[in-house]
Amino acid sequence: MIKTKITEMFGVETPIVMGGMTGVGYGELVAAVANAGALGFIVAHLFPTAEALHAEIEKTRKLTKKPFGVNLTLLPSLNPIPYDEYRKAIIESGIKIVETAGRSPVDHLPDFKANGVKVIHKCTSVRHSVTAERLGVDVISIDGFECAGHPGEDDVTLMVLLPATVDAVKIPVIASGGMADGRSLVAALSLGAEGVNMGTRFMATKEAKIHENVKQAIVNNTERDTLLMNRTLRNTSRVARNAVAEEVVRIQQDPTKTIDDVRELVSGARGRANVLQGGDVDGGIWTAGQSQGLIHDIPSCDEVVKRIMKQAEDIIHARLDRMAGEKVAA
Repeated sequence: MIKTKITEMFGVETPIVMGGMTGVGYGELVAAVANAGALGFIVAHLFPTAEALHAEIEKTRKLTKKPFGVNLTLLPSLNPIPYDEYRKAIIESGIKIVETAGRSPVDHLPDFKANGVKVIHKCTSVRHSVTAERLGVDVISIDGFECAGHPGEDDVTLMVLLPATVDAVKIPVIASGGMADGRSLVAALSLGAEGVNMGTRFMATKEAKIHENVKQAIVNNTERDTLLMNRTLRNTSRVARNAVAEEVVRIQQDPTKTIDDVRELVSGARGRANVLQGGDVDGGIWTAGQSQGLIHDIPSCDEVVKRIMKQAEDIIHARLDRMAGEKVAA
């Protein structure tokens, strides 16, 4: 067993996290992740009201007795998002672990702290991690350039960003971006992380409520099958390579283009309806990380977690111990 500050802080069996994923983070998948011994997050903004979020939390509790949390992604939206109501529902439902992302969670921290809720905040840079620690978050989840979704604008890969963040803060750090197997876990631990966040890997599982065509696309894709869009808008997103993503990137080669020129193409609602649920992998934008290149099957969450932990433990007990022994012998 691999014990870290993350397993101790959150009462989970493994240092593996499935962070919030728009269109994916529903209760059934979160419960399967929890039952496998990892930590999963329901995505609050998948639900139109705080009451619906509360109901999803209660449904998830019927599927697992193990810890899980709620993701609160704080982003601007054309339609107002009831963040204050979500926060109240999270607290009233007894959830004790929240993952925040996007803008600073400073407005929500006092209530969470007062009610014993631990906050993991996702960052894409060392400087933002330092600020988040100062504001009072409990854990940093640091996203390297390889990650799905928003990698920030600095283009720093996790191999550098992770140890730099660990050196800069005193609170625990979770490694995110490019994580998909036991080798990833051991590498992250060796660089100072207390756990790993895996998103794309959990999309390609039996319990993920997305179309099988999407899961198979992840399996078929390589590490080269993602694109970066919205670079000229300073809102970079890493998405799966498909016809729509290629069209967006083509349009945005003209730096005078604005979000209005691609708004219909990049619509999240379109991607969820056409791709994640409808199965047309060219029907809209959908996010995936470069870790696609490490994913070759569609197992259950339990199989994923057990495989990762066995591979990690084998590396630690066999390869690293052998190398240490060879050094002593020399």
